[in-house]
Amino acid sequence: MWTCPKCGQKFVVNKAYHSCLENSVDNMLFGKSQHTIELFLFFIEEYEKIGKIVLHPSKSRIAFAAKIRFGYIHRLGRNYVDVVFQFRKNYKDSKQFYKIAQVPNSNIFNHYVRIKAKEDITSQLKEYMQLAYDIGLRKHLEP
Repeated sequence: MWTCPKCGQKFVVNKAYHSCLENSVDNMLFGKSQHTIELFLFFIEEYEKIGKIVLHPSKSRIAFAAKIRFGYIHRLGRNYVDVVFQFRKNYKDSKQFYKIAQVPNSNIFNHYVRIKAKEDITSQLKEYMQLAYDIGLRKHLEP
């Protein structure tokens, strides 16, 4: 585990590329609608039922991690929260995702989900949340 000497963020990879910009979740939520804040907090609560996560706010997003980062809050809209899960497989047949984009020069696919209501966090979405969390635990590297 490597800790950036400037900002204190922890990474599995030594000298991992990142932004040392100091930000906070509170700053990211400032000025957002009560509905959006409630959705964000509900999403985090649901994730914490799966396992312990650490939030890493940066300039434009809030990453979440277990041992490694495995997804992020892409956008806090007026009445929604956009979440991105990073998978090594394209789950193009799932209706959960409004967009899937491959990260250039990699085998990683970003899967975008828009949460407009608490009910959007369905049992199927929770299965994808668990899959992403397992990546965050690095289970995909186990034999």
